[in-house]
Amino acid sequence: MNKVLVTGGSGFVASHVIAKLLKEGHRVRTTLRSARREDEVRSMVRDGGADDRHLSFAQADLTEDHGWSDAVAGCDYVLHVASPFPQAAPENEDELIVPARDGTLRVLRAARDAGVKRVVLTSSFAAVGYGHASYDKVFEETDWTDPAGPDMQPYIKSKVVAERAAWDLIDSEGGSLELSVVNPVGIFGPVLGPDISASVAFVKQLLEGAPPLPGLYFGMVDVRDLADLHVLAMTADVAKGQRFLAVSGDVVGLGDIARILKHALGEHASRVQVTTMEGTAGQPVIRRSTSEKAMRMLGWRPRPQEETIVDTARSLFRYGIVSP
Repeated sequence: MNKVLVTGGSGFVASHVIAKLLKEGHRVRTTLRSARREDEVRSMVRDGGADDRHLSFAQADLTEDHGWSDAVAGCDYVLHVASPFPQAAPENEDELIVPARDGTLRVLRAARDAGVKRVVLTSSFAAVGYGHASYDKVFEETDWTDPAGPDMQPYIKSKVVAERAAWDLIDSEGGSLELSVVNPVGIFGPVLGPDISASVAFVKQLLEGAPPLPGLYFGMVDVRDLADLHVLAMTADVAKGQRFLAVSGDVVGLGDIARILKHALGEHASRVQVTTMEGTAGQPVIRRSTSEKAMRMLGWRPRPQEETIVDTARSLFRYGIVSP
């Protein structure tokens, strides 16, 4: 069995990644900022269908050096999933950009010094498909967000700055450490506990009766498929030095999600509104992307969007986040 460090074990994506690794027979250590969340993480991992006997914990914070050498000690691989995601835009963009960049470099240097074989970094489509003059194309892994481009938000800028810094470190001082990067679009899928992602919050709002917002389109990936892709990028020789976009199918709008919920869940989705509000000013920005590379090189196969949407909703009912 390989020993794998997963950063930010209490997060939506990390909990699924940990469950996937354990089910495949790996030993997993995960980092938490507070040891008080250990029982919560174990519960989420068990709800994800995994045996948690080979799960251990280390206390470490991305904003501090302390704890990272112990966290990576003895590990074969590191999956750096943790990343700051603000509830509101910070007054100073550096409040978000600096921790994202420095935290990534902190993990990479600790992994390099510990003799880790490969780090898989969870980046984002935010590092690929923003800040462009035109969106009349399908984005793929050679595309990069321009941090000086139009309509640049601090979170988007933080993702491209952090990923660029990671590649630069590997090129200049990475030693034998390998790097692979996964760039997901909007992440949906079943939650394993009461904490939900920003994308899943859209489904929650629709189930609670909020009208679909006009002009909002995005790519979608199931968190379970995203976990699969992380493990493939960790173990496949061909994944060394590669980026992989994670997206299932074409872009969807909130109206599309509402219609799927209404059709699949019947009376349990009685509050869902399926009409799209009128009065959208201008044409919506649609950012299309493709996972052809991940499917071709790694054999990755994402599930249908309808399955992801319905499973997301059912998990919100299960944990009492939404009352059906």
